[in-house]
Amino acid sequence: MANPKKPEGSAEDTRQQFVNFVYYKVDPAWRRLPEEERKRGKRQFIDVVKSYESDVIVIPYSLVGIRGDCDFMLWRITYDLPKFQQMAAKLLATDLGKYLTTPYSYLSMTKRSLYVDKHEHEDQEGRRLRLMPGKFKYLFVYPFVKNKAWYRLTPHARQGMMNEHIEIGHKYPTVRLNTTYSFGLDDQEFVLAFESDRPEHFLDLVMELRHSEATSYTLRDTPTFTCVHGELGEVLNLLGG
Repeated sequence: MANPKKPEGSAEDTRQQFVNFVYYKVDPAWRRLPEEERKRGKRQFIDVVKSYESDVIVIPYSLVGIRGDCDFMLWRITYDLPKFQQMAAKLLATDLGKYLTTPYSYLSMTKRSLYVDKHEHEDQEGRRLRLMPGKFKYLFVYPFVKNKAWYRLTPHARQGMMNEHIEIGHKYPTVRLNTTYSFGLDDQEFVLAFESDRPEHFLDLVMELRHSEATSYTLRDTPTFTCVHGELGEVLNLLGG
């Protein structure tokens, strides 16, 4: 879907984006509908998404055959939070939407990181207020919460542990991290979304991060979703109808 363009150097360059990862599960009854009804529902769903492409970035992903509790996900990004509600209402009113539930939906925002000052490089993840996603086949998403002890540490202590964390991440340039923040907006504190064409590299990265000191301050980092990127029509066709 189209990425709403923002003029370089404009006041909007410093605006934070709203980010939503919304997961859908289709009722098996939908697959028993006549073929033409299923096709009509998918066309309606696609048309609704297209109608918002000037205001909302939408990147579709399939989870069919990967997780049992959800079938596809829409990664949505906008500067206007009510657009998420308006789009969701119209999607649920389609002939496909009437058979969908939303087992998970995570809300967050972009924000500059407190920990990247000593780790400058091109397109520094922690300095981006505008996400530019959808260029990789796989997306790995999970909500993330630190325990209370982390926030009682001194800034110097936290920075030292994050330096180690960031250095490990730099060893895996094929994995692109998108960190978004949920404090006060949703149950989690962060939503982490890693893009890559190499799932094995992401696996190795997570395994190595488990040995870092900062990991001992993790309270929760589940559920974890492995999502496969595709055009929206392709993603909906994988629903089995």
